[in-house]
Amino acid sequence: MKNIRPFHVAFPVADLKATRQFFEEVLACKIGRTSERWIDFDLYGHQITAHLTDEPIQEPAANPVDGKSVPIKHFGVILEWEQWHDLADRLKGANTDFIIEPYIRFKGEPGEQATMFFLDPSGNALEFKSFKRDEDIFAS
Repeated sequence: MKNIRPFHVAFPVADLKATRQFFEEVLACKIGRTSERWIDFDLYGHQITAHLTDEPIQEPAANPVDGKSVPIKHFGVILEWEQWHDLADRLKGANTDFIIEPYIRFKGEPGEQATMFFLDPSGNALEFKSFKRDEDIFAS
């Protein structure tokens, strides 16, 4: 794969303290710059910024995929195969409420991938996935 630059995503949160605890302790993110209204996190080398909002955060709309209800608005990282399994085990150990439990799609087929969905403390949907073979990430 070509050298990919880190991305930046900003997202709304209702509680900075709960957000920091979740991203730092459960997802093992390092903390970057902070203020009274936002926190930068290092999410597997990518910069994500939680911004405190006074507006209600709406539950994400969903689409059916493989008989599951997938949140349309979500973000996450494509991890290496073992990293994904380690994270899935850590999340299960933290009693995470999954929207979609960790599972393998297209098992034994081209495009085999592991995926899981869960919410942060403010209700933002996150998906972490991994492909058995990186060259299948953009396969059609």
